[in-house]
Amino acid sequence: MTDAGALTILPRLMPVLRGAITFSRFLVEPAEGAAADLKRSLSRTLKARAFAPIDRRSEEERAVGFVELENHDATDFAAGNLFYGEYALFGYRIDQIKVPGPVLRAEVDKWAAAFEKEKGRPPSRGEKSENRSSARQVLRNRAVPSTKVHDVSWNLKTQQLQIWAASRKAVEEVLGAVETAFKVKLIPLIPASVAARTGIEDSALGPTAELIGMELSAEVSHGEA
Repeated sequence: MTDAGALTILPRLMPVLRGAITFSRFLVEPAEGAAADLKRSLSRTLKARAFAPIDRRSEEERAVGFVELENHDATDFAAGNLFYGEYALFGYRIDQIKVPGPVLRAEVDKWAAAFEKEKGRPPSRGEKSENRSSARQVLRNRAVPSTKVHDVSWNLKTQQLQIWAASRKAVEEVLGAVETAFKVKLIPLIPASVAARTGIEDSALGPTAELIGMELSAEVSHGEA
């Protein structure tokens, strides 16, 4: 696909049209162990850390990993679903299962009442604990996981990466996943970090006189005089 084609499709794919307009920008710098050609290794690396559903037989409550941008159940990362001109586009999916405490307690209390009615005695601590584990597993099997997917756009030409997430915690999680998977360092593209990289002194980052209204104040004072 040409760069012009990528510019056409990129806005449609990114979450701006789905209501999320918050993103964080980073500069990608290779760290020790990074692949010599990140683009060639991109698909393989994403597959190695692809999303896998929660195993309901286990105690896991959370599952995370990379997914394709347009199909959050797909983890093939074929070139046609990953590269758009100079961009690599993919998602970071987070699934979570939670069994609400009040719901679990209600199930156990219901069982305990039926047990006492049948046996003529309340259940022992061990019996109650065993039932709580069974009830939790039943509720866990019924529960529908909550799913969040955070989009990632990586300009492989400029080595700028954007994480589309509203919360700082989510940004930090995706950032950590990208850094670990690709053995890179993500440098925030904020004025302070850009200034540090270019050798600009902190004192030069302060607001100008025009911005804080000093020029206007001087004119007013002069007029009053």
